[in-house]
Amino acid sequence: MIEKKVTWLELFYDLLFVAAVSKASHVLLHVEHGTLSLEYVTKFVLIFVPIWWAWVGQTLFVNRYGQDILSHRIFLILQLFFVLIMTASLSVDFDSYYVPFLVGYLGLRGMTALQYLAVHKNEADHKQMTARYLGTRFWIGLTVSALSLCFDSWIRYAVLYAGIAIDIVLPLISRRVLVKTPIHTHHLLERFSLFALILLGESVISILTVLQSSSWTWQSLLFAAITFVLIIAVWWQYFDNLEKKVDKSVQTAGQTIIYGHLFIFLSMCMLAASIQLLFLEQLEYGVMVSFVFATILLYFLSTSFVFNRYKRKHHKLKPSHFTLLLGIIGCFFVLDLLVPVPNYFIIGEVMAFFIAYARVTA
Repeated sequence: MIEKKVTWLELFYDLLFVAAVSKASHVLLHVEHGTLSLEYVTKFVLIFVPIWWAWVGQTLFVNRYGQDILSHRIFLILQLFFVLIMTASLSVDFDSYYVPFLVGYLGLRGMTALQYLAVHKNEADHKQMTARYLGTRFWIGLTVSALSLCFDSWIRYAVLYAGIAIDIVLPLISRRVLVKTPIHTHHLLERFSLFALILLGESVISILTVLQSSSWTWQSLLFAAITFVLIIAVWWQYFDNLEKKVDKSVQTAGQTIIYGHLFIFLSMCMLAASIQLLFLEQLEYGVMVSFVFATILLYFLSTSFVFNRYKRKHHKLKPSHFTLLLGIIGCFFVLDLLVPVPNYFIIGEVMAFFIAYARVTA
């Protein structure tokens, strides 16, 4: 398969998603009476999923059919306008911004569906069949989501996300079609890693927030220093695996990368929020510890799942290593619940885990 490179316009496209990701992450900072309510956690997921799926849709089109030509550039530039609309409408107050959010999301996904229909006439065999299939089927979910305008209250959101769910599940049930037009694995991994870098940047911003939110005491400086090492360890674990251990010549439908990264991305957003929540100590101790270690566990399980699928056999995570790392998470969590410790101690445990994880896997 011919190597496919990321274009400058793709990188600019990612840049506009930075604000969307930041808005989604900040939903997790809404603390009420010492707890992070299920309402805000749910809103975080409901805001993030459409962002992720809109980005994934265009990324996959470019991966299979994209060319750096005028017509494709025009389509992408038009999508950037809808990204701005959707990002501007992201809020925990869904009702007030519902219509512009819907316009932004439907515009993004609709443009992607039109792109498939536009290119299928110029393709042949399986590539033509895949483009026609996706270009026609994606309208099902879009139509269902658009019908949400006919309803009020919670029914509106149920219909909206039913359409998004149909959109997301469609490629899974159509794998037999998509696998005949395999993705460019190297390009897709590069695209997802660039998005991961954006999310890792949210953690860097959290360090700056820590340093700016209080006077520079030895506790705040220690917390910031440990957090900095933690972020380096996350970067080391993720990107060393991606660069050195993953077999990029594998030809698949790419669904492990696509859907597995949803949980990697969610955990990276949660990590950025955890840093601020830990430092500010606004959460009750038990809630804070549970949220931090749930974040680590989600990242560990999702990255293990994604990378092990594409690693060469001798690079795969061994059961003994998996058990060891899972045991470290469990021991830290239980000990912290039994014996209350300062926030810099907890962030130090998170740092130690990621160093161990990076050392074992990368």
